[in-house]
Amino acid sequence: MTNRTTTPPTVGFVSLGCPKAATDAEHILTRLRSEGYAISGSYDGADLVVVNTCGFIDAAVEESLDAIGEALAENGRVIVTGCLGAKKDVAGNDIVRSVHPKVLAVTGPHATQEVMEAIYAHLPPRLPDDHDPFVDLVPPQGIRLTPEHYAYLKISEGCNHRCSFCIIPSLRGDLVSRPIGEVLREAEILAAAGVKEILVISQDTSAYGVDVKYRTGFLGGKPVKTRLYELCEQLGQLGLWVRLHYVYPYPSVDDLMPLMAEGKILPYLDIPFQHASPRILKLMKRPASSEKVLERITAWRKQVPDLTIRSTFITGFPGETEAEFNELLDFLDEAQLDRVGAFAYSPVEGATANALPGALPEAVREERKALLLRHQEDISTQRLERKIGRRIKVLIDEIDEEGAIARSEGDAPDIDGLVYITDGHDLEVGEFAEVNVIDCDVHDLYATLA
Repeated sequence: MTNRTTTPPTVGFVSLGCPKAATDAEHILTRLRSEGYAISGSYDGADLVVVNTCGFIDAAVEESLDAIGEALAENGRVIVTGCLGAKKDVAGNDIVRSVHPKVLAVTGPHATQEVMEAIYAHLPPRLPDDHDPFVDLVPPQGIRLTPEHYAYLKISEGCNHRCSFCIIPSLRGDLVSRPIGEVLREAEILAAAGVKEILVISQDTSAYGVDVKYRTGFLGGKPVKTRLYELCEQLGQLGLWVRLHYVYPYPSVDDLMPLMAEGKILPYLDIPFQHASPRILKLMKRPASSEKVLERITAWRKQVPDLTIRSTFITGFPGETEAEFNELLDFLDEAQLDRVGAFAYSPVEGATANALPGALPEAVREERKALLLRHQEDISTQRLERKIGRRIKVLIDEIDEEGAIARSEGDAPDIDGLVYITDGHDLEVGEFAEVNVIDCDVHDLYATLA
């Protein structure tokens, strides 16, 4: 029999890692609130703590293990979930339990039910007599970790690729696309809740629906194919900013250009190219590595002149020669990407790339990363300079004593640049505004109200 009281059990929550991990956290938090649990912002006020971990690269593993250790020291009762929870050491032992044997339970990523079962076992629900999750605890859009005006929309789990530097498939499994009706219904609920921007995420957004052979789903009784184009077409009818992340440059992406040109989805693509040398891409086992990327970028920009392309690259991959690194720099000159991030190769435990010959010293890997970022600075600055004197639409993220801080259509939260509006004090967070761009630096724009 459920114990009823006016004091709900309280769970603390620490969430690390990428936006995909954050959506996992949102699902767990929503379940907790809907089942009568309170959420604590401190260790002291919590009956137990859930730590949502990242396990992709060594630095993330260390950060996650440190967070678990801190939670154990400050609270003592800890449940671990997320990617690190699924990771084993070379001997096949659970990494989390090897370092922190006192944790109450360990689950992997996208494991809401397993986390809830662990919480039930160690902290049973105590529902108050008047508890009604549909009225007073959980909003229709669920509990979110993002600000009210934007939200991540995860369309699939896992990945079918086996990139040699990556262990994500071993942590999150093969591609599993969410039913398109379920995804679109979630988007409608977010729009009704006042969200102005939806950021579409997955491990491989271009592959949405491949695993179910683009099966026809239904939205309000209307048939819709489980495919990226149809998804974007439907999302484009909500009147929101729709931003695509983690897109591979397959030919199918060409089909999205008319939607961008018509303003149905944002003229923005986040494409993790990772390298430009055909030999290195082959060693990386990258999907779409044989595609004619530069030709495709040129064709995209002919249709969508304001297209923003952001990407990430790995420097110092095993066997990378100086000539191949220079080939990457030449690619940047030709591609004229708007936003670029770089990572020095990190030998992630369990990645097959670690066995490749020609491992480079850390100093060389880091030096090449610094060179690439310096090389890209001029390109990024020139791309932003083209916007000076133009009128653009922005979404307000913050108001401070110096004005408003916003993002343009070309800026995703946390990873891209900002637009500083010096006379934007009277604007409100979450609203759109028209501004005139008056200046820029390497990453950001400066503007005044139009």
